[in-house]
Amino acid sequence: MPRLETDTANTYPSREASSRKGPRARWFWMFWILFILLGVAAAYSYSNHLQKEIITKLQQDTQKEMASLKAQYDSRFTELSRQMDEMQSKVQSFNELLTFTKDQASGKTDNSNKLYSQLNEVKQQLTKLQKKMELLK
Repeated sequence: MPRLETDTANTYPSREASSRKGPRARWFWMFWILFILLGVAAAYSYSNHLQKEIITKLQQDTQKEMASLKAQYDSRFTELSRQMDEMQSKVQSFNELLTFTKDQASGKTDNSNKLYSQLNEVKQQLTKLQKKMELLK
């Protein structure tokens, strides 16, 4: 019978030899952990930087939009104020004309009725303009 040799066990490296590789592996893993932590920190910092830039840009855009809306509002308000002033002057002139025609009226009431109906129409338009002004305020 053949005899088994016990010397073949020496061909495999012993555990003592693998313990020498331990510090190299430890440095390797520490390097990768440090590298990953630096990457996470850089990503966090960059995301904060982007967030600040986006917030700043949104604030600028919002301010521009608010300025343009305010300009539109002011122009509409000015136009309605002008129209209301014109209507007020028309109402005043119609009131004067109606008063004059009532004073001069004889048996004919048709002319004064026409003027009175025109005055009512102008007053209705004036109230519509006032409602629009209130909505804009």
